[in-house]
Amino acid sequence: MQRRPIFEFWYEFASTYSYLAAMRIERLAEEVGVEVVWRPFLLGPIFQAQGLDNSPFNVYPDKGRYMWRDMEREAVRVGLPFYRPKSFPQNSLLAARIAALGTETGWTPIFTKAVYMAEFGEGRDISDREILVGILDGLGLDPEGIIAEAQSDANKMRLRRMSEEAQSRGVFGAPTFFAEDGEMFWGNDRLEQALEWAVTQARRSEIPL
Repeated sequence: MQRRPIFEFWYEFASTYSYLAAMRIERLAEEVGVEVVWRPFLLGPIFQAQGLDNSPFNVYPDKGRYMWRDMEREAVRVGLPFYRPKSFPQNSLLAARIAALGTETGWTPIFTKAVYMAEFGEGRDISDREILVGILDGLGLDPEGIIAEAQSDANKMRLRRMSEEAQSRGVFGAPTFFAEDGEMFWGNDRLEQALEWAVTQARRSEIPL
């Protein structure tokens, strides 16, 4: 059986550009024969290590204004709805814990996309537990059981370790992508380039595609 090269997608639910990447990555990866591994993590500890207590888009207003306008343009370009949330960044802790739990059973991608659509496609508040309950229920999952397990000590540690791994590997923002050879790419605008790199390196390594 031919093996597909692994492509890691590290994302944070509060990240605007991760929304654009999450909604495109499966189709693009399938087209080139790459297997995506979804890796939710928290940017807060990484920003704190950089001396920031808020999103850089809030710390630097000019950068923030540019980002919001750029998001409007990019969403139109790729055919996605976009609404600016009333508060930014949103508290994404519970959503991230749920997504981390889903990595064990395989529903992380559909949950992730549903959360992003609610947040940036519909302008809803993903820090609201009931929003997440509705998303899980709409996916045919067990909201109460999943949320209870997501809040367990074991799962909290799972997300913490994932976030620590991201920081140890030099991740400083989201979305971040890693090809199988460890090459890192940052930003939604690098998604296609990152996938091309992953395929090229796989061929050079004689991994059958």
